[in-house]
Amino acid sequence: MPKEPSRLDERKRTILRAVVDEYVEHAEPVGSRSLVERYSLNLSSASVRSTLAELEQLGYLEQPHTSAGRVPTDRGYRIYIDELMELEPLPEETKEHIREQLRESIDEIPELLRQASGLLSQETGYVSLALQPRVASSVLRQIKLLMIEPGRVLVVLVLSAGVVRDRIVRIPDVLDQHQLQRIAAAIEQQLAGCQLRDISFIMMQLAAADSQVPESLLNQVLFETWTAIQQADQLAAYVDGMPNLLRHREFHSISRARDVVSALSSDGLLTGLMEPLRPAVGSSGHGGADAGALAERSAAVPWMVRIGQELQQEGLEDCSFVTTTYHLPEQLVGSIGVVGPRRMAYSRVISHISFVRQTIDHLLTWRSSRS
Repeated sequence: MPKEPSRLDERKRTILRAVVDEYVEHAEPVGSRSLVERYSLNLSSASVRSTLAELEQLGYLEQPHTSAGRVPTDRGYRIYIDELMELEPLPEETKEHIREQLRESIDEIPELLRQASGLLSQETGYVSLALQPRVASSVLRQIKLLMIEPGRVLVVLVLSAGVVRDRIVRIPDVLDQHQLQRIAAAIEQQLAGCQLRDISFIMMQLAAADSQVPESLLNQVLFETWTAIQQADQLAAYVDGMPNLLRHREFHSISRARDVVSALSSDGLLTGLMEPLRPAVGSSGHGGADAGALAERSAAVPWMVRIGQELQQEGLEDCSFVTTTYHLPEQLVGSIGVVGPRRMAYSRVISHISFVRQTIDHLLTWRSSRS
């Protein structure tokens, strides 16, 4: 079920929004005086102090030290994102820069994603990640076996939606390129149009039975090729800007910086965080930790945010993760994301990641229409 909106009155909402904006910008606990001086609240310092205390009691703010101002809690950031935030419009020159950079990489999806990840890191100042789409449901269009040198072959799979996967495999060094071409042509003739998940080793044996290659050698080539097909669905991730996190005050402590870098450097952790957030095709959402609830919450907002404890990952308690999905034709879905401190400029990040997603979707649709 969609989450019910909070019941904060307008004064509390205005002051909570101001606290988050102020803390995001200055990274210092926020007091009543700074709010009165910098925001047109039309309230006395005493009224602001009283409202800050009420917001703390409700769990939206906390006071790191007795004499300090307040900072947002995870709950405070959550209501800010869900109800109070206004997305920052991107300048037209920023949009055109993103378009130009991504257009240059349109012919190769991996390069397009590398460029997207680099742009997001550069524009936001945080860590960025782009994830290739799952392709198990993709249809095989072509297969090529290209001899690199005796005993080493590049298996190239051309899939639906213009996706290409390749992998180097080892085969008996007595085979030549002509034999490999016959094997590839036989497989392609029989199995083109099949989804990758449905292609079995037996199907490949039957397809290549008349390729005029000795059975023992043929089976070795087929097994390596079939393994390459099975592994085509492995996630490939492009990460950029890891040093950016260390520029933020939250990670100036050596121990805290070590914890977060160690967590983000763990094999598969970032991709693992993005996978549960990838909604079913046609759905989207934003909000808390449960992916089903996220997708249910709003089909109109194609981005998701997890904050601090919602990540449920040791070492990332002080981080937030914004993610969205891009779409290829034939229902293939990939992900892009940004990791930063909980004190993240959410409005700016979401505006950037949303525009990058829109641009990727547009370019991939246009690319598919050409093929």
